[in-house]
Amino acid sequence: MKKYYRVAIFATAFLSILNGCQESNHNLAEEKVAKEAMNPSVHVDPSIDLSSNQTISIIIEFKTKPAKIAVLEAEAKGIPLTIEEAKEKVEESHATFQKELESLLDKNQVPYKVRNTYKTALNGVSMEIPANEIIRLAEASSVISKIHPNKKIQLNPPISPSDQK
Repeated sequence: MKKYYRVAIFATAFLSILNGCQESNHNLAEEKVAKEAMNPSVHVDPSIDLSSNQTISIIIEFKTKPAKIAVLEAEAKGIPLTIEEAKEKVEESHATFQKELESLLDKNQVPYKVRNTYKTALNGVSMEIPANEIIRLAEASSVISKIHPNKKIQLNPPISPSDQK
């Protein structure tokens, strides 16, 4: 009889722990779905404080790849794409983004400044905008893929064997 009670207690404990894990995983899954539903296609770097009203410098990466990369990716997939067509898509993404800026930020009198446009190494722009307006821009844009803080990164050159003496 004691053996039966031990098995019953063990089984009950195991099932309650398992049920707690499932609820915890379910809650995590719900949170993830809620975040993705808010803005499923744009990744905003988590180091950006989106609650601040300070103007910050960011780099926005568009969904459309730079022309040469787009041609290489299309070729790898067996899809015909000329460099001219790819360049046209890059130009279209910049024009669409400019229209979105005007309709969203200019209408709401949000101060911003596009500093640079990029079309070769990446397709996007660097700009200054109040941090608390980034989500609104990300949610309203059809061309934005990722938003990164614009910060300087310095790589130290490798140490040559003659310098190690």
